[in-house]
Amino acid sequence: MTVVGNPRSWSCQWLPILILLLGTGHGPGVEGVTHYKAGDPVILYVNKVGPYHNPQETYHYYQLPVCCPEKIRHKSLSLGEVLDGDRMAESLYEIRFRENVEKRILCHMQLSSAQVEQLRQAIEELYYFEFVVDDLPIRGFVGYMEESGFLPHSHKIGLWTHLDFHLEFHGDRIIFANVSVRDVKPHSLDGLRPDEFLGLTHTYSVRWSETSVERRSDRRRGDDGGFFPRTLEIHWLSIINSMVLVFLLVGFVAVILMRVLRNDLARYNLDEETTSAGSGDDFDQGDNGWKIIHTDVFRFPPYRGLLCAVLGVGAQFLALGTGIIVMALLGMFNVHRHGAINSAAILLYALTCCISGYVSSHFYRQIGGERWVWNIILTTSLFSVPFFLTWSVVNSVHWANGSTQALPATTILLLLTVWLLVGFPLTVIGGIFGKNNASPFDAPCRTKNIAREIPPQPWYKSTVIHMTVGGFLPFSAISVELYYIFATVWGREQYTLYGILFFVFAILLSVGACISIALTYFQLSGEDYRWWWRSVLSVGSTGLFIFLYSVFYYARRSNMSGAVQTVEFFGYSLLTGYVFFLMLGTISFFSSLKFIRYIYVNLKMD
Repeated sequence: MTVVGNPRSWSCQWLPILILLLGTGHGPGVEGVTHYKAGDPVILYVNKVGPYHNPQETYHYYQLPVCCPEKIRHKSLSLGEVLDGDRMAESLYEIRFRENVEKRILCHMQLSSAQVEQLRQAIEELYYFEFVVDDLPIRGFVGYMEESGFLPHSHKIGLWTHLDFHLEFHGDRIIFANVSVRDVKPHSLDGLRPDEFLGLTHTYSVRWSETSVERRSDRRRGDDGGFFPRTLEIHWLSIINSMVLVFLLVGFVAVILMRVLRNDLARYNLDEETTSAGSGDDFDQGDNGWKIIHTDVFRFPPYRGLLCAVLGVGAQFLALGTGIIVMALLGMFNVHRHGAINSAAILLYALTCCISGYVSSHFYRQIGGERWVWNIILTTSLFSVPFFLTWSVVNSVHWANGSTQALPATTILLLLTVWLLVGFPLTVIGGIFGKNNASPFDAPCRTKNIAREIPPQPWYKSTVIHMTVGGFLPFSAISVELYYIFATVWGREQYTLYGILFFVFAILLSVGACISIALTYFQLSGEDYRWWWRSVLSVGSTGLFIFLYSVFYYARRSNMSGAVQTVEFFGYSLLTGYVFFLMLGTISFFSSLKFIRYIYVNLKMD
């Protein structure tokens, strides 16, 4: 192999693999390039079914008792489509380009009582199906349910046995596809005896029409029948709320805090000039506030290896989040499909592992760490191990229930190979560079061997209060926007306002940095020099508020239910809160470190 040794050869061989991993190919909803002639066959793929209110609970269409070919032939899918739960297979529908069909028989079926009960249960849970025609998804409900009256109460269940397909074309390309049951009566599934079989005849019709629209992206919103909500409107309330909070916090830090610091520096430096002749090393005797702890404020914290690992992984996710949003702004993948974003996140996670290794090892060597191999192992495990454990539970639940969200063994091996061949080696390489390029910590103040005693602290300067304040304020800056994110990830909305998302992401980081500086100043003013871990926990606790919001969203804002959806929702919500803890904890720490260096550099101590 020529992968090692020739960088150009390495890039040429891996570039196609990375493009495949990105999964930006012709998934449903992506503009295709297929050209047809009149009479050419148009393949309709059946994809998946599942409860309408449980987006992540999907099953193969042929798991239902429906018309199925004797030999099921599946379509090859990209990584993004597999991660999105797609399992496309050829159907029995015969469709030809520009040829109308009037009520053609698809198949005859004899359903047992157990199969009828399976269909009844699916219809009661509002199962919808998804087909794919020329990379265009078409969706409809499996059946019809009607409940009326209280006394007497009626409960009717019907199955759609006829589907009307409507396809629009421009020239030799398909522009639009939809399915309808508007003029069809459902076949009743009520009143069947346990030993009785139900005979069904499935039929379909195809209607073609020409459109003046030349591209699929030029169609107006709502033209597809609106089975799923298409986009989210611009939410100015979220933007105004975030901007007001940022201006207040920045004004607080820039005006009030800097004015207090200026007074502190003037008083401390004046006292130093008047007492330097006779005080010697005890020049801080009689002082109070943050000056008196100058010999302890740069005392390295316990568990420094874990701290550095948190900072490294947090820096990696900061780069990952920024990269995802920038790629969406540049249109590098289809923003209307979750699968493309998922595969892009996997690729970027593997490539940004070098950042976590570099930051962690660089700072670990700066603060005197010597077990750098253990530090790299801890860094690479800090997120991958919790993620693997969570994914194992979620995937096992999907597998036990036969959901298409359970990843195939080949996909699991592919993802594991990406991590072993790209992610882990890049972490090690980044760690080596970080260790070799690390400069001394160069603290502005000399640290004494014996730590001074910390005076009792009032309740409002405790860690719990700092975490509450430091977590709630950044959360409040994104709380409105967070609803739209959840509605996209855990609902049927489609998020396309990535410019606003980038703006809110920048606001979140700015608010976190400002709050961290303010809380660190209050802590040092109380002569408490244990700011290292406190700065991480104070703003990092925003992740806890995000998880609590997810519980509220599940209970009050969604209609999700069932073990499959619940396990996935809370499992990945925990991981989301953990990722925000790492990101915002990293921003908070380095903001506090920069602030502390600034105030002690400007303090005269000799």
